[in-house]
Amino acid sequence: MQSASYRRREPERTILHQVVRDHLDEFLDRADTRSEGGRALPRYVKLALVRLRDCGVLEKGFARVRCPACGFDSAVGFS
Repeated sequence: MQSASYRRREPERTILHQVVRDHLDEFLDRADTRSEGGRALPRYVKLALVRLRDCGVLEKGFARVRCPACGFDSAVGFS
């Protein structure tokens, strides 16, 4: 039986993640500035974008997992 190997997704390497990471703060600031009363985006949208920026990035938190059978050890980023 061949075991499946785990490969980290590396979300920080995707184009979407790079754009959100590099421009989110500026986008949110501009959206608030241009809107009436600073309410350009609903709070849940802002929260979702911030969570996307942090999703799967090991520096933002991770769990270390280990297979007791084969000893494979890996870090899995929180989503």
